[in-house]
Amino acid sequence: MKEILNPYKILNQNKISAFVLTGTLLLTACAAPKVSDKLTAAKLPEQFDAKRTSDTSKPFIPLQTETYFKDPKLEQLLKKAVAQNPDYLIMQERILIANSHLKVAKMALLPSLDLAADLSGTHYGKYTMDGVGNYDTNFSQNITEKQRINEDVTPNLFLGGKVSWEADIWGKLSNRKKAAQQRFFASQQGMRLLQTRLLSDIADLYFKLIALDKQAAIYDNNLKTQERALEIVSAQRSVGKATELAVQQFNAQNNNIHAEASELKLSIDQTEKALLTLLGQYGGTVERSSDFLAGHLEVLNQKISVDSIIHKRPDVSEAYFELLASNADAKSARAAFFPTVNLGGYAGFNSFSFNTIFDAGSFAWQILGGLTAPVFNKGQIKQEYYVSNRKQEISFLQYQNAVTTAYNELSALLHRNEAFEEVLKYKTNEIDHLEIAVNVSNDLYLSGYANYLEIINAQKNKLQAELDFVDIQLKNANSQVLLYKALGGGIN
Repeated sequence: MKEILNPYKILNQNKISAFVLTGTLLLTACAAPKVSDKLTAAKLPEQFDAKRTSDTSKPFIPLQTETYFKDPKLEQLLKKAVAQNPDYLIMQERILIANSHLKVAKMALLPSLDLAADLSGTHYGKYTMDGVGNYDTNFSQNITEKQRINEDVTPNLFLGGKVSWEADIWGKLSNRKKAAQQRFFASQQGMRLLQTRLLSDIADLYFKLIALDKQAAIYDNNLKTQERALEIVSAQRSVGKATELAVQQFNAQNNNIHAEASELKLSIDQTEKALLTLLGQYGGTVERSSDFLAGHLEVLNQKISVDSIIHKRPDVSEAYFELLASNADAKSARAAFFPTVNLGGYAGFNSFSFNTIFDAGSFAWQILGGLTAPVFNKGQIKQEYYVSNRKQEISFLQYQNAVTTAYNELSALLHRNEAFEEVLKYKTNEIDHLEIAVNVSNDLYLSGYANYLEIINAQKNKLQAELDFVDIQLKNANSQVLLYKALGGGIN
């Protein structure tokens, strides 16, 4: 007697199956490790420890490259570098690559749809299940002529679409998308960082060229003074008022200055070539100003918010976005411990005959659903999670280091800009006094109250003081460039 199916028994079986499935999911969720949430950055001070008093009524205005540097010739070089520098152009291509990764990560949340056209032909053996089934089917009186199967070569034709979709229940795919998005933002900040460094390097070389030009002019003027002194000593030797030793000392001094001037010209050529390389052009000359033009130092008189300034820096922003990306990676790796729900299906025309492929009776469809839970995978999931969690720790330490470096760097630069103002003032007074000393030594020598060594020392001291003054001017200009970098560069 045929057993009658009990609907209550079937219902209880379904409840048991659902309970087992739910229990499996809960056990899997409990077994998954947690993502570290103890990453807390040290609190920033509320203000920099600089002596300069700023006007707190003026909010800080972000820098603009176009207005920070006051030298129009330098501004032209900076624009040229952004348009031509190979490293900067390479970084632009990498930005496009990062953007494409972001688009792919966004699409991963959507179902995938494939159009398929499959064709195959199979010859089944007489003693196989399919071969016997096809042979027996052809003798059935329940089929029409169109339903008869070709037994020599049995075709299998399919034309339609196939769809599959992974349900993002645990956030694995959405966290991958978030990681790609944050890395895209990080790459944008990386491009800002590269631009800031590029423009700063060009400004440094440009100011170095100006300094070398000024020092070359100082050597030229000093040589003229030395030659006049040599003429005087030579004339006095001819009438017995000076010795041959004095003449030779002045000659040696002149040759030393000529040698230093020639070496300086070599430095000018080398620096100019380095700057042209950054501009991405072959040879030529760099048009430049004859003196240092003051930078945008009024920025120091504004109210500087430590937190906002530090986090506007591209290096800090890049590290921050990389930290967010690594956190999303860790969450995505944790989601791999949970079961995966896959849905899919297909719809289209499926037939074993070319003549019936587009008949209504050949239309077929299927709905698929699957649940996959990892049980044993040789520790691969745990390894990936462990690595992603450690990378998150590394990203946090790099972010903290970037913040600390940024604060101390900017604090030191504020002190440095204040100090150079004093140094330049004292160096200017020194040169004025040495100028008088040179004139006095010449007069005293002609009057017989000074010897030639005092003239040589006075001229040497004046030359060194003028060269030192230019060096201080260069350091001051470099300090303004460093301030430009420390405040985040030009924010575009």
